[in-house]
Amino acid sequence: MSDGTTTRAAGTAGGESAPYAPEHPPRLDWARLAPDVHRAMVRLDAAARQGVDPVLLELVKIRASQLNRCAFCLDMHTKDALAAGESVERIVQLAAWEESRHFYTEREIAAVELTEAVTVLTDGFVPDEVYRRAARHFDEAGLARLIAAITVINAWNRFGVTCRMVPGHYRAGEHA
Repeated sequence: MSDGTTTRAAGTAGGESAPYAPEHPPRLDWARLAPDVHRAMVRLDAAARQGVDPVLLELVKIRASQLNRCAFCLDMHTKDALAAGESVERIVQLAAWEESRHFYTEREIAAVELTEAVTVLTDGFVPDEVYRRAARHFDEAGLARLIAAITVINAWNRFGVTCRMVPGHYRAGEHA
């Protein structure tokens, strides 16, 4: 699908194929143009993921990417979550987790809620109650790592959205 003109079965009544919209080009290859920054981001990402449960990490990355509307990161982290053993159902329900709480543990909910508060700073701060709920489920070091992971995915999202990185080509584990 690299040229954007590929057709795929679109579930039409007669089993016909319908063309998908053309793939947009990326705006800027920021990683090539700012390699020192990219390498620093990769190192920061590796440091932030240490000690964070891999499945929880992918849930956090998916939720932040949903909120930031980063299609590239959604493509990457849903594929990585599936490869890590996450279910399609929990990934799909993550967009509506407040109505689907029964799919997640209290610890996961606290992490997702903190992710939302850090990602969408509409009030200019993370509410005390959200922080307290997360602190009940994570020790101080774990909470620091979680906050770091949330911060890092938000930075990646901003590169992805601003540069219009193209989703659909990532293979699970490619950037692990």
